[in-house]
Amino acid sequence: MANAASGMAVHDDCKLRFLELKAKRTHRFIVYKIEEKQKQVVVEKVGEPIQTYEDFAASLPAEECRYAIYDFDFVTVENCQKSKIFFIAWCPDVAKVRSKMIYASSKDRFKRELDGIQVELQATDPTEMDLDVFKSRVN
Repeated sequence: MANAASGMAVHDDCKLRFLELKAKRTHRFIVYKIEEKQKQVVVEKVGEPIQTYEDFAASLPAEECRYAIYDFDFVTVENCQKSKIFFIAWCPDVAKVRSKMIYASSKDRFKRELDGIQVELQATDPTEMDLDVFKSRVN
């Protein structure tokens, strides 16, 4: 087992998918998971651009931690179409303590690998990352 303070390795596909979302907008969201046996963060699911916030929220397991990226589209008060890239650290209260510790200790290193995150959210239940929270964080 890797030292919890050292964080996990990041699979190259994690960065590649993020760059595709950021530069080409070929994904709506990306869900990442830590593979403990391989001691690395890997891509678990990629959402197509046509998928909705509800599809994204449904892809996060109710009892397990995950990292996620969500490309949030919104309209400004000046009526301009914009988007922001959100990083979500999903750690439900019912997740195993060991899992919460591994995700917490690996988060900063993983975020550094993804250059271009604009907003970060920490969520322990769905109400902490609902659409209203996203809307309040883009202003």
